[in-house]
Amino acid sequence: MLLAAGDRFSKIMIYIKEFLSFNSFWDVLRAVIDVAIISFLFYKILVAIKDSRAFQLIKGILLLIAAALIAVLLRLNTLSYVIKAFVSVLPVLIVIMFQPELRRWLENIGKSNFRGIFTGQNNSNNEKIDAMVNEVANAVSAMSRERVGALIVFERSTNLGEIIRTGTVIDATVSAQLLRLIFVPNTPLHDGAVIIRNDTIHAAACYLPLSANNTLDKDLGTRHRAGIGATESSDCVVAIVSEETGYISYAEGGEIQRNITREKLVQLLKEALYNKDDDKGRKVKLRSGNSNRTITENRSSGRKKTGSKEGGRQ
Repeated sequence: MLLAAGDRFSKIMIYIKEFLSFNSFWDVLRAVIDVAIISFLFYKILVAIKDSRAFQLIKGILLLIAAALIAVLLRLNTLSYVIKAFVSVLPVLIVIMFQPELRRWLENIGKSNFRGIFTGQNNSNNEKIDAMVNEVANAVSAMSRERVGALIVFERSTNLGEIIRTGTVIDATVSAQLLRLIFVPNTPLHDGAVIIRNDTIHAAACYLPLSANNTLDKDLGTRHRAGIGATESSDCVVAIVSEETGYISYAEGGEIQRNITREKLVQLLKEALYNKDDDKGRKVKLRSGNSNRTITENRSSGRKKTGSKEGGRQ
């Protein structure tokens, strides 16, 4: 029985080999590579156009091809002639109709490194991060001028599900207007932290753990201690606006930089979020002592000193 099965399998393989004209292992390998490249190209094209009007155009083209087949089967000569004439110029029409998507895709390939071409995450992710950070910076700058307190947490590789469950899920695109609206005093969502996951405002009114570091400046209020506490237990980064002084602060790895400029905040956020999945990059500092120090940056002089007091309500 085993011999019969083996003989049948050999005949099937010989038939496949003759049908596909495979004469050696290298012929099979070339065919696999060929199919893989074509499949990859089709996949990248579908990903590039899925959120654009081109996707609707493809659906229309497929319906047109289906109508052509039906016309041929039903021998509708006039309709078949018209559709065939249209299909003959279809390749040129596709290039014209999809020109913006094709151009954008080729530009992304040109800007990407070798790894980015295959992952598709290099430039597109950085562009999303840039847009999101600029929106946050605009909101923070406005709230700083208006002395509106804010606490914005950026999730990195550590999942913040436990913190998110304490708040209200929003799942909205990050915008300066929405962030300012959330932190308007005496509104339902203003008390707590906003959690930004990827490029969306995932949740608001979330409660953060307070820092357990006893060496922090005694004048740091609850908002700042909560921001530092979140970075002690995860690799997230936090932007904070003081309600009393309007100072902008940035917390990461149990450390805080206070009274920084908008440009400095943008720089720190981009550095952290570009490398959020890089295990060799910045790491969470959970030790006490020197690793959990408070840093104050003086906006006027640009000098840094430890333990500067801000005073008042935070």
